[in-house]
Amino acid sequence: MVDTSYAPQASGLKPRDPLVAIAGLRVVFETHSGPIAGVRDVSFNISPGECLCVVGESGSGKSVSALSLMRLVEFGGGRIAAGELRFRQADGRVIDLAQTDQARMRAIRGGQIGMIFQEPMTALNPVFTIERQLTEVILTHRRIPTAAARARALALLTEMQISEPERRLKQYPHELSGGMRQRVVIAMAMACEPRLLICDEPTTALDVTVQAEILALIDRLKRATGTAVLFITHDMAVVAQMADRVVVMYRGEKVEEGPVEAIFSDPQQAYTRALLAAVPRLGEMRGTTLPAPMRGLATGDQSSAATPRPVATPAAAADAPLLDVRHLCTRFPVRKGLLRRTIANVHAVEDVSFTINPGQTLSLVGESGCGKSTCGRSILRLIQPLSGEVMLETQNVLAQSSQGMHALRRKMQMIFQDPYASLNPRMRLFDQVAEPLVNYTRMSGQALHRRVAELFDRVRLPAAFIDLYPHELSGGQRQRVAIARALALEPKLIIADEAVSALDVSVQAQVLNLLMELQADLGIACLFISHDMSVVERISHRVAVMYLGRIVEIGPRAAIFETPQHPYTRALLAAVPIADPSRRKAHSLTGHPVLRSPIHPADYVPPPSLYTEVAPGHLVLQMPADAPLAP
Repeated sequence: MVDTSYAPQASGLKPRDPLVAIAGLRVVFETHSGPIAGVRDVSFNISPGECLCVVGESGSGKSVSALSLMRLVEFGGGRIAAGELRFRQADGRVIDLAQTDQARMRAIRGGQIGMIFQEPMTALNPVFTIERQLTEVILTHRRIPTAAARARALALLTEMQISEPERRLKQYPHELSGGMRQRVVIAMAMACEPRLLICDEPTTALDVTVQAEILALIDRLKRATGTAVLFITHDMAVVAQMADRVVVMYRGEKVEEGPVEAIFSDPQQAYTRALLAAVPRLGEMRGTTLPAPMRGLATGDQSSAATPRPVATPAAAADAPLLDVRHLCTRFPVRKGLLRRTIANVHAVEDVSFTINPGQTLSLVGESGCGKSTCGRSILRLIQPLSGEVMLETQNVLAQSSQGMHALRRKMQMIFQDPYASLNPRMRLFDQVAEPLVNYTRMSGQALHRRVAELFDRVRLPAAFIDLYPHELSGGQRQRVAIARALALEPKLIIADEAVSALDVSVQAQVLNLLMELQADLGIACLFISHDMSVVERISHRVAVMYLGRIVEIGPRAAIFETPQHPYTRALLAAVPIADPSRRKAHSLTGHPVLRSPIHPADYVPPPSLYTEVAPGHLVLQMPADAPLAP
């Protein structure tokens, strides 16, 4: 076997040379139609203590470049066809990772190079507890007692701002929210304090307050230990807050590289200028009342930066509510002991009420684990609520039989947060998008094929993707397939649970503009669950803010963003990153509000939600004197 390691002196490297040097990387994927180059001639360096952000559209080769460094691309059908991946180890020796054998790579992965994956549910093993998965990483690379590994795992969860870390250790991934799962994945990557931390969309599933804490944590690790960070993201505001240098990729090639200040203030390439112009910015809707289309990613300089006209709200929006939710309550029992008696309840959704008119969007925002997704699933009866009333037009959703729910589901669809988990890995994309059409319309043959092709075109996916499988697509492309499936039956209500969090700004703009077009044409109502406050500001008619299972503030979009009344709403807006490197926020780990637990004893009787109307349609939850979020 050829030894691929060599001393720094032999290679000509100096002590201050980069920790990672990628030179001429080319990655090829074998497909049914022949080999396709996912990355072509990509080169860049990362120095110790530096954060390099790689940005670009979905499918541009960002994640492929990172997976190549970990040599994981080979497990996804890829092959490193050319190039060098030089990495300096802790002992000063430099190895070419492209030529390193897999046995040695297993010691490097997790120990010297950590990676935070984009999709937390698929990155965690569903049959093992969180404790088992965290301690396994630590014990594999560190010779320490099991008790010490568990203490380290507990400390990591505490650092990640996960409430009740002792309890979370004993839970399984499916028992945690999407944001909590992502924080567990981040904890696993940081467990052994790696020399290089690869972050592939690490804050996609996180709300803005937790995102700010995680970014601060990564920044502190970088400064304290000299860890190099390769940060892959489509969120230009995060780039502005984190990056020292930026690499812009487009269709598998590097099109621009430079310091973060230069990229934002004086981009040289038309694509970079268009990418920056398409970023939604908090506050740009001030003074308006109606939603406005997202800016598309046109490479024509002026067209991409023009402010779109507001979307006209259809006349149907003034009619009676399409969805009327009254006093919705969903709780999960906490069982203990040999007889599995209920000793407490998780009050996931507590006394929630709101309405959505046809053709309008109500955005539900709040902390990860606050009950947003549970609320959406309870409305569709994917989770059975404890009490309350959900009226869709004149039908009570909670009173329907299983046969009645089957017919009713045609009118309401859900776009899930994790696209890989919501798609069947064994089915072609055509079959997955066609399935609701076959079940409800009996469509077949050429008519079915035309309808599926039309749906793929609506979400800007090539017709050739119809015969592919989910693993052959990027995260953003998979999410577009999930959205196409939800739109297949043209429902009256769409519940979008973080539907665009995995999408880059260009595809995000296309998908959200499509939803707004459907609203205007068909009067579709949308419950938009999100943590991206700049997107929420742009597409919402009304906004509801959730905290610990309750809506703490609800009202017209302009009132929530321009005159927020509840201290938690103000904390959310203050945590939103700004897409301007000159306005970086101080990296602090002390600004996060202290979360109380939503778990109460089995005999606990919660008080009703009482609101004060501070303006027409603008309601604020009345807070007791001992509220944890005092102004």
